[in-house]
Amino acid sequence: MASLQSNDFELFDVPMKFAQDRAVLDARWKELQREVHPDKFAAQGAAAQRIAMQWSVRINEAYQRLKDPMKRASYLCELHGAPIHAENNTAMPTDFLMQQMQWREALDEAKTVQDMEEIALQSNTVGHELLSKIEHMLDMGRDFAAAAQQVRSLMFIERFASEVDARIDQLGQ
Repeated sequence: MASLQSNDFELFDVPMKFAQDRAVLDARWKELQREVHPDKFAAQGAAAQRIAMQWSVRINEAYQRLKDPMKRASYLCELHGAPIHAENNTAMPTDFLMQQMQWREALDEAKTVQDMEEIALQSNTVGHELLSKIEHMLDMGRDFAAAAQQVRSLMFIERFASEVDARIDQLGQ
């Protein structure tokens, strides 16, 4: 088994790339959790159980990163020296900023759930296109700095989509 310091891809024994098979990740997570379940170490004492618990936590953290496309993309960028720094790097391409302003205006003007669902559909479509672009940048182009910028854009889209969903929920009440 890998060490606690192994990166998530090594820990899960999967290729270090963006494209991942979710079924493989799920199966590997279950297998790893079975291997380190604290109950298996009960006869070896409290210290062994604590180590097993550390492994379990580490495996869960890795699984959460690997199964989520945005977290996985961020992690790959960081591993290759292009950290996201979303909290202090908010630079975005002009056309992307214009798109955001249009969506915000449309959301402000939206009166019905149907209007808001249309905005949600548009932002989700752009988000899926961006994910595809990020996958290409990471796996084929190996351009981690460019991918990091796109991940920041995707984070913005996901936050916006959450706002739209919250507004739809409010209107539906």
